Amino acid sequence: MAMYLDSRPGPRLMPMDLSRTGDAYVLNADLPGIDPSSVDIKVDGQLLSIRAERPAPSTEGVTYLARERRTGTFLRRFTLGQNVDTAGITAGYDNGVLTVTVPVAEKAKPRTIEVGVAGAKPAAKKPVKAVA
Repeated sequence: MAMYLDSRPGPRLMPMDLSRTGDAYVLNADLPGIDPSSVDIKVDGQLLSIRAERPAPSTEGVTYLARERRTGTFLRRFTLGQNVDTAGITAGYDNGVLTVTVPVAEKAKPRTIEVGVAGAKPAAKKPVKAVA
């Protein structure tokens, strides 16, 4: 059964972790043995696509006793919320791990709202921007 699943055509999923660190979302995807030049990251509107390729080794003169390392195309797609800065997305590859950093948009960052007290002497007013 495992042999059948490994040989099926089509894109494969890449294992990954997604977290929020400060003012950014950080995606770490395991892509061991992938040539970084084969990694393609695209943003189309709110869709982030990550595609990578690991070519199959030559099988000429080779008889495999076990073959568990996957080859072919690896693909993940994520729908990004409206509260991210798609223009600020960065990516890096180190020791087989692809790291994609997606910053939170300025409008989505937490902010403090001053609370006025009725009957108190008015303090100097600070303008507050409305977020649409």
